[in-house]
Amino acid sequence: MPMTPPLLRGLPRTKFLATSLLQYQHQQSVLGSGTHRYASRWPARMWQSLQCSRNYQTTSALCSYILTPPQVNSILKANEYSFKVPEFDGKNVSSVMGFESNQLPANAPIEDRRSAATCLQTRGMLLGVFDGHAGCACAQALSERLFYYIAVSLLPHNTLLELEAAVEAGRALSPILQWHKHPNDYFSREAQTLYFNSLRTYWQELIDLTSPDEVPDTREALLNAFKRLDSDISLEAQVGDPNAFLHYWVLRVAFSGATACVAHVDGSDLFIANSGDARAVLGVQEEDGSFTAHTLSNDHSAQNEDEVARIRDEHPPSERKTVIRQDRLLGLLMPFRAFGDVKFKWSIELQKRVLESGPDQLHENEHTKFIPPNYHTPPYLTAEPEITYHKLRPQDRFMVIGSDGLWETLHRQEVVRIVGEYLTGVHQRQPLKVGGYRVTLGQMQGLLEERKARVSSAFEDQNSATHLMRHAVGNNEFGTIDHERLSKMLSLPEELARMYRDDITIIITQFNPHVIGAQRQDGES
Repeated sequence: MPMTPPLLRGLPRTKFLATSLLQYQHQQSVLGSGTHRYASRWPARMWQSLQCSRNYQTTSALCSYILTPPQVNSILKANEYSFKVPEFDGKNVSSVMGFESNQLPANAPIEDRRSAATCLQTRGMLLGVFDGHAGCACAQALSERLFYYIAVSLLPHNTLLELEAAVEAGRALSPILQWHKHPNDYFSREAQTLYFNSLRTYWQELIDLTSPDEVPDTREALLNAFKRLDSDISLEAQVGDPNAFLHYWVLRVAFSGATACVAHVDGSDLFIANSGDARAVLGVQEEDGSFTAHTLSNDHSAQNEDEVARIRDEHPPSERKTVIRQDRLLGLLMPFRAFGDVKFKWSIELQKRVLESGPDQLHENEHTKFIPPNYHTPPYLTAEPEITYHKLRPQDRFMVIGSDGLWETLHRQEVVRIVGEYLTGVHQRQPLKVGGYRVTLGQMQGLLEERKARVSSAFEDQNSATHLMRHAVGNNEFGTIDHERLSKMLSLPEELARMYRDDITIIITQFNPHVIGAQRQDGES
């Protein structure tokens, strides 16, 4: 395997890799284009290294020792979680049967977050994946706050009045959300009062803007919740807080960033609100039992021509060549929509004023030390989500929401096939893929034996998200799990792991086809 270039060793494999402008210019002159960017995908040599590691004969350069199967399982299952929707009177009346989720860190600490909750005032369920960059603070705040903003946006006028009256009278509030959280899913207790006060201001404004007979629109609720929370994150950072810890925290949240992909499921109505490059995909079962992928969200990146056109249209013609450079926003940021990231939203004057009045610890944060190049007409970035709607059908069997760390390693059709086969126990026997590789008879025999073993151990994982993650990290070019490769990828030290893969977060939601079929019939009658 080619050695990692010295200047790249220890650099985090993130979407937003901040250095000082001086370092930026130095790296540009030394490394040339392609390796100096803050928002690094795999630089060319790293990508070649990774491709080499995917050879059938797995290279030993990745790591010097092999994990045992129990050690591999312990790592893969550390963050798995499952929730089954409870049955009522012997009949499951929800279109959602349950969900399973998991996370695998590459960064230390992990920059991804996940959330799932049931809206207690409505029938809906919320599921979301938040992919952070330049730190985990913004993703953490979204995991705690965004669902409350969505739930409040969906409340009718009279319920909002009841909430406000309870606060005024000092009474306990009726719960809005039932959270479904893994013990490792952290909540920042110190910030809860600040968060609540911002949320209360939001529902007070909703009371003024709505009328008693108005029925909340889900699309508008999702749109307004995303935009309002991002606005509150920005405002809180500008105002600051007398508490030194909270002052530092709100600035960390604002100067880091996070993408968000959120699903709201209510009966057969499925809404996806997406800002960034996490992705939601539906697993559809065809009549022959096979599974096909139906994409529910669009990535907001340079690969999306509509996004490129949108950003260029929002800025003067003089910035046409600089607003997107080397497939990144201002040459730095990979996702074209995100929460936080005020370095791409505030004026230069505001950034300097807030930083000068901020705590000293913030000046040590590398992400605050630079002004993006060609920064003339902010804001360049928005958290406004793209909303998509899908009417669930009985053949829509499951949904996968994943951070881009998943989709970088597996194609959406492969993801749906792996999950579909796991959930049904039916394996589609596809021809062995040997592509342009020279495969000996011995290797072919090994592949056939591995396929046989894979079928017999299909239910080794009790969690579908874990099963998918095993494939995401351990798949080779033949479409099978290379256990040696899986072991080595999981045993990489922290400073190397983030060079070869990203954090991976997965939520797999199973739908109830019988309930969905009945709901569709009721809606049509």
